[in-house]
Amino acid sequence: MALKTYDVLIVGTGASGGMAAKALTEHGLEVLLLEAGPTIDTSKFLTHSWPYNFPFRGVGSPKKVEKDGRWAAAERTPFVGYYAEKSQHPYTTPADQPFDWSLRSRILGGRTLHWGRQSFRLAEFDFKGASRDGYGEDWPLTYAELAPYYDKVEAYIGVQGMKEGLPQIPDGDFLPPFAFNCFEHLMRKAARKMQLRMTALRTAQLSRPHRGRPACHYCGSCGAGCDVGAFFSTPAVTLPDALATGKLTLRTDAVVRHVVVDKEGRPTGAGFFDRRTKAFEEVRAKVVVLAASTLESTRIMLNSRSRFHPNGLANSSSVLGHYLTDHFTAGSVIGVLPELRGTELMNDDGKSNGSYIPRFRNLETRHPKFIRGYGIMVKGGSRIYPAHADLIGGFGAAYKRQIKREHPAIVTVYARGEPLQTDKSRVEIDPAVVDAWGIPVLKIHYERTDNDRHMLDDAFDNLQELMHSAGAEVLHRDKSLSVPGEISHEMGTTRMGNDPKTSVLNKYNQAHDVPNLFVIDAGCWPSSACQNPTETIIALAWRASDYLAEEFRRGKFN
Repeated sequence: MALKTYDVLIVGTGASGGMAAKALTEHGLEVLLLEAGPTIDTSKFLTHSWPYNFPFRGVGSPKKVEKDGRWAAAERTPFVGYYAEKSQHPYTTPADQPFDWSLRSRILGGRTLHWGRQSFRLAEFDFKGASRDGYGEDWPLTYAELAPYYDKVEAYIGVQGMKEGLPQIPDGDFLPPFAFNCFEHLMRKAARKMQLRMTALRTAQLSRPHRGRPACHYCGSCGAGCDVGAFFSTPAVTLPDALATGKLTLRTDAVVRHVVVDKEGRPTGAGFFDRRTKAFEEVRAKVVVLAASTLESTRIMLNSRSRFHPNGLANSSSVLGHYLTDHFTAGSVIGVLPELRGTELMNDDGKSNGSYIPRFRNLETRHPKFIRGYGIMVKGGSRIYPAHADLIGGFGAAYKRQIKREHPAIVTVYARGEPLQTDKSRVEIDPAVVDAWGIPVLKIHYERTDNDRHMLDDAFDNLQELMHSAGAEVLHRDKSLSVPGEISHEMGTTRMGNDPKTSVLNKYNQAHDVPNLFVIDAGCWPSSACQNPTETIIALAWRASDYLAEEFRRGKFN
């Protein structure tokens, strides 16, 4: 029986896949959307449950709890079984190069169900970092080219925040910001003493009703999924719009193994396994769009070997899999603000985030020891779980009273930095290991650089100075870089560029080697900046989708 041929096949339903499904179907294209995990009933999110309703009192996580070879899902989520379990989704690393890839979502909507919602634009000097400091490669597009899509994304998904007029975090069209909490007012004063600007985190979380979605009601359980759709996710925002066109076919439980190519090496669809039965199937499309997440899309391409693509699909440059990067945490300090000790407990979990001191290094003048920069995150107050409890001494009733007394006064600061991409940070297929469906897995190599370590030194000094400026009593200091991958912001491995010899994709996320292949997740990034990547991922996906649709209109894929 002949298979139906769709206009576009999209693999992955996260931030980029969901946006592409919306944009392409609204252009009138017939789209098949594949998701490796199951669907989910968002009305059953455990949004309003208390920590004592869960095993481990709500502090279990995929990164901390392992039992019988299976990674448990975060205990305060409904996603048990929906994260990529280690036993079914292995990966390998060299013994001396750890990489934490444990937080992988295999569910409709992917990480948009529980992401941090931070929505900062990249600045012009992020796109042109190499021109400023001589390292790496510039992006093949400018801020001015992407700015209209940042505008569209913010107007569509709803982003709250303060306009600051700072070039390192370009302003947009924001919803009114959430009000500062008590600890934030104090920390903003401390930042001013250091001549730093502290602003509200710009988040895709509604401070007022927007496009038919209700405002956040401050339950503080964003990590458990939002049952009312007050923050951006694929199931709440892009998927309903795509389905409303009548042009979208959605299939869940489809674990893609490889891209299928024709007798001339051009993609014609994908081969996948049913997650539950493990039966193998193929689907057909004129254009294939990979949005499976940075490393999963690259894995699919590396597993798509053929006589036309012996080193992996669209890899004539041999760049595929290289230049892996991820943001890092560069030190942290936890302390107590004496002014707030013993004050009334407030709902400081309500907006489930915190505040932000934007990058201030290597803007106008160059630091003598490192290039690029970092931002500082500020969180605190009486959050739902008293994480400071193991940082103070005591036992029994007096100990509990001390925990409660300190609870509204806790503040945490940490730095989020930009690592440098290197050719040696890369992924490859490990032929000796397969997943539960017999698909070869990735071996991940990642190296820290001296630039990372010098940035840590500077960031940690500024974290300590910030706490001193606030008059905080320090409970804990950690001068270390996070384990690579731990932030779950994987970028690179399918980098975009103007030269097909040094890049995989062009400026529209289109493969140089095979024009009917697009890769629209964060794999395309030639550098990472230090801002969270999701708003840029969505903007690039929308831009690539508009370009793809125009190419259809010109008859390029018919």
